[in-house]
Amino acid sequence: MKISMTAALAAALLASAAFPAAAESFFNRIATFPVASNLGEGEDKATSSEIITATPDGNTLIYSDAPGGTIGFIDITDPRSPKAGGSIAIDGEPNSVAAVGEKVLVTIDRTENMTKPAGDLGVVDVASRKLENTCDLGGQPDSVVVSPDGTFAAIAIENQRDEELNNGALPQLPAGELLILPLNDGTPACDSIKRVDLTGLATVAPEDPEPEFVNINADGEIAVTLQENNHIVIVDSRTATVSGHFTAGTVDLDGIDTKSDGALEFTGRIDGVPREPDSVKWLGTDRLVVANEGDYKGGSRGFTIFDRSGKVLFDAGTSLEHEVARLGHFPDKRAKSKGIEPEGMEAAKFGDQQYFFVLLERASLMAVYKDTGGEPELVQLLPSGISPEGAVAIPARNLVASANEVDLGEDGGARSHVMIYELAEAEKAYPTIVSNDVDGTPIGWGALSGLVGDAEKDGILYAVSDSFYGMQPSIFTIDASRKPAEIMGVTRITRGGQPAQKLDIEGIALDGKGGFWLASEGDSAKFVGHGIYNVNAKGEIKVEIALPVELLAGQTRFGLEGITTIGEGDKLTLWMAVQREWKDDEKGIVKLLSYKPSSKEWGAVRYPLEKTEEGWIGLSEITAHGDHVYIIERDNLIGDKAKLKKLYRVAIADLKPAKLGEALPLVAKEEVHDFIPGLRSATNGYVVDKLEGFAFDKSGKAFAVTDNDGVDDSSGETLFFPVTINAIN
Repeated sequence: MKISMTAALAAALLASAAFPAAAESFFNRIATFPVASNLGEGEDKATSSEIITATPDGNTLIYSDAPGGTIGFIDITDPRSPKAGGSIAIDGEPNSVAAVGEKVLVTIDRTENMTKPAGDLGVVDVASRKLENTCDLGGQPDSVVVSPDGTFAAIAIENQRDEELNNGALPQLPAGELLILPLNDGTPACDSIKRVDLTGLATVAPEDPEPEFVNINADGEIAVTLQENNHIVIVDSRTATVSGHFTAGTVDLDGIDTKSDGALEFTGRIDGVPREPDSVKWLGTDRLVVANEGDYKGGSRGFTIFDRSGKVLFDAGTSLEHEVARLGHFPDKRAKSKGIEPEGMEAAKFGDQQYFFVLLERASLMAVYKDTGGEPELVQLLPSGISPEGAVAIPARNLVASANEVDLGEDGGARSHVMIYELAEAEKAYPTIVSNDVDGTPIGWGALSGLVGDAEKDGILYAVSDSFYGMQPSIFTIDASRKPAEIMGVTRITRGGQPAQKLDIEGIALDGKGGFWLASEGDSAKFVGHGIYNVNAKGEIKVEIALPVELLAGQTRFGLEGITTIGEGDKLTLWMAVQREWKDDEKGIVKLLSYKPSSKEWGAVRYPLEKTEEGWIGLSEITAHGDHVYIIERDNLIGDKAKLKKLYRVAIADLKPAKLGEALPLVAKEEVHDFIPGLRSATNGYVVDKLEGFAFDKSGKAFAVTDNDGVDDSSGETLFFPVTINAIN
């Protein structure tokens, strides 16, 4: 038998075939660059990519890494194969970059005491990778941007507040300001800095404006956000005077999740939320679009388009957050705070079409909008890696790149990445699964684990979510015949009419009566028991089966990771995969457990794991089909470190369980596919660690799904894909 997933997954997720000339154009990710690749030989430390810029020829990306004290370079001459361009050390924290000519300007925060903010503007020669000069800015810089004609730069001097002082209350002096620096072939005239006073404008703390982000239009006008002051200012660069200013205002949010409680309920409401914009971009010379991240007392979870007088032309309201929820990217742990947190932004014309891009820090997505002059059109949501901070568009090459600041390498997670996307005639590679609405409210989902196919309808599958949503355990109905696959409905798992708590559902199987068998992975430290549950079609728990005492004597938190059924009636046997070795297992051996509901008899066989030099190996799924049970075996590694994500099978005839406490037989396994090549190439991201679900539908088509960990220290990406079965022996 041979299962070929690489080609099938790539075909399912990418538009690899030729498209007609009239095909619609979309952005798709074409490359992923881990910025740790720019570390020196033998160097191993956390890295970050925050604000990103590109050289005028579009062949080199440059990003700031404030925690690492460097700026890094990426050669994208071939954007599908980005190469490390090295990095240079900066004395201080480089927090923003802007390329101009053959130079790159770097704002450097040198503040040691927030009452005495300090910083410089550095000038780096791109060719030599050398810091040529610095200008003393007289305060703490936060962002720099170069005018479209390259004749001057604008810098926001934030002089940010100390959030530990008086609970971060404003005002905290000294006040910030806006600087304008003339440029000569990319080199700033340090002795000709123009300083623009921004005090006395806003109503929140007029003596402490806290400027955050700047942008310049074709007429040389500078827009600057005063985030904590919920204000926007327009400055005439020629006279270095304020020509206009207005409050960003407030918004009423209805239909949002306001509780970080392990459940997704988009039924909450908050009124009078200050927008508190972070980044700002001009759309032409008469309109501005801002990302409303919030930082002090607000954050409206969307973006707003203003005219230059401050009139609201469009506000995203809850629309963007709902779209995020439909993709399984809503960050429940941020629900009570600022939700998806729109932060970074980019805007550019590709051909005749004006686009703008909104970076969603906590949802780990980049929203792509077409600017229509009226209500903008959401084109797509792109997977970006963890916490996108900055983006740069390169229209001449039909490219856009995002910089993602979080590095979780020390904890075995994903590193900071720069991701590159291309606009081309193609289908959308992402998302691969979305949810519908129920009564006008998105079906919130994430952390998908076990899968099982419907017994009567082709293309219909059921998935469960794990303990991340422990306050709302759910069974999702998926229509896999659609592209992307659609979550059509949800059944909540209940006990006594209330959401069943203390469950970590990792496996699902049909019970033949319209209901399901569920496997819950226990964790005694969290008072979650290992067990099996039988629910009816309404999700009501009818039977709870605890693991026997003699088995629990050797328990660990790595318990049941899948469940399947073999036989019917009195001959029905449930089979469960235990993820890792328990205390009574020899190293490299795990149990496949059996349970016969008719006789309440437990048994087990031993299953041999592959070996690994790093991390651990465990089981993630078991499903019966034909004469075999199919088992996902994987490591817990991510990105380039991932080595094992495979599908094996064991003949059902060899599943002859012994009673617990007796010598358990060792089964033989057969490898049927390596998932890693497809996981790596499908959407040109990094390999995710949790390949969790695998099942067959009624017609025998196979499908698999990854677990996105509820977007907690995760990119939030879920890959749901078909697995082509070439032959079954």
